[in-house]
Amino acid sequence: MSLEIKVPPVGESITEVVLSRWIKNDGDVVEMDEVIAELESDKATFELTAEQAGTLKTIAAEGDTLAIGAVVCKIEDGGAAPAKADAPKAEEKAVVAEDKTAAPVAEKAGESYATGTPSPAAGKILAEKGIDAGAVKGTGVDGRITKDDAVKAEAGKKAEAPKATAPVAAAAPAGSRGERREKMSPLRRTVAKRLVAVKNETAMLTTFNEVNMKPIMDLRGKYKDQFKEKFGVGLGFMSFFTKAVTEALKDFPAVNGRIEGEELVYNDFADISIAVSAPKGLVVPVIRNAESMTLAQIEKSVLELALKARDSKLTIEEMTGGTFTITNGGVFGSMMSTPIINAPQSAILGMHNIVERPVAEKGEVVIRPMMYVALSYDHRIIDGRESVGFLVRVKQLLEDPARLLLGV
Repeated sequence: MSLEIKVPPVGESITEVVLSRWIKNDGDVVEMDEVIAELESDKATFELTAEQAGTLKTIAAEGDTLAIGAVVCKIEDGGAAPAKADAPKAEEKAVVAEDKTAAPVAEKAGESYATGTPSPAAGKILAEKGIDAGAVKGTGVDGRITKDDAVKAEAGKKAEAPKATAPVAAAAPAGSRGERREKMSPLRRTVAKRLVAVKNETAMLTTFNEVNMKPIMDLRGKYKDQFKEKFGVGLGFMSFFTKAVTEALKDFPAVNGRIEGEELVYNDFADISIAVSAPKGLVVPVIRNAESMTLAQIEKSVLELALKARDSKLTIEEMTGGTFTITNGGVFGSMMSTPIINAPQSAILGMHNIVERPVAEKGEVVIRPMMYVALSYDHRIIDGRESVGFLVRVKQLLEDPARLLLGV
C-alpha cells in the first residue's frame, strides 16, 4: 500500500510552488515526519515531510512548478525499493572505414596544351596590369588567350576597382565566451514584479543626509562588553537606527502610513521591516511593535530573524505587515544609493558604509566617521517637509544617543 504526498496549502494567496530540492532520494527509506523535500513559493521556503514511514517514490522533479494539492511523491510500505537493474551495455559497433578514392577530374571537351596560354601580346598586357592568366578565358584557337581577351580583362579589372573590399572579420577575443541560463525562482519573480510596480505606481522621491557616527561608536565601545554579558547579544548599529526611526515616526506619522484606495491609513504602532540578504534573495522580516522594545530586545529580534533568513526558515507571517523598512547597503560597501520603497509601505531608510571624512565642527576641520543616509518616500502621502524633517530627526537622535533613552 502506498500513500500519496501532496503539496499542502501554504497561504491564502499562494496557488503554486516550486520543488526546489529533494532532501531524500528515490528509493530511500524515510521515517514518519522526516523532511524529504523543500518547496519554494513566491514568499518563502517550506519543508515537505513524510506522512508515514516507508520507501520514497518520487514523482515530481526538482524545478517543477506544482499546484496546491498536486502529488509530489508516494511513500510505499516496507523497506527500500529494489535497486534498478543496470541497463544493458550497448554493443560496440565496428566502424568500417570506407576508402574514399577521389574521382579523377574529367577532362573538358576540346582542351589542349594551348588552352589558357596567352599570346605574346596578351601576355605582356596581363603582366603589366598584374592580371592572372588563369582568371582570363581565352577565345582564340584551342582556348588561347588573345590580345582582345587581355584588353577586356584589363577593362573589367578597372570597373571592379572602385568597389569596396569586404571587411576583414575581427579576430575572436581570447578567453571564455560561454553563458549560463537559469529559471527565475518564484521569490525572484515576485521581487522583480513588485519593484517595477513600485516604480510605476508611486511618486517616489529620495532625500539624503549624513550622520556623525562617532557618538554611537564611542557608546558601543564603552558598553559593548557589559551589554553582551548582560543580554547575551552584541550591540550593533541596527538597534540604534531602529530605535531612532520609531521615535521619529511618532513626530511624523505620515511616514508610517500607506495609501489604500482613496484612503490614507495611519498606524499608531511601528512594525519595522529589516531587509536581509538570504541565500535565495532579499527577504524583509518584520520586528513587531518595535516602538515598545529596548535596544537589547531589538538586537535579539534582528539576530533571530537573520538566522532564520540564512536557513530559509522564515514564515510568511514573519515577512508581512511591516509599516516602515530599513535596509543596510553599507555592509556590502555601498557609499550612497536610492532604496526602493517596500510596498504597500510609503517610506524606506537606507544605511550606507561609514567613512572617515573631514567635517567642520565649531569652526575647525576634524576627522569623523560619517555615514550617508537616504529616505525614499511616496510623495503622494508624504510631503517634502515631512520627509526632510523625519530624516533630520533621525540624524539628531543618532548623533545624541542619550535622546533615545530619554525620549527627547
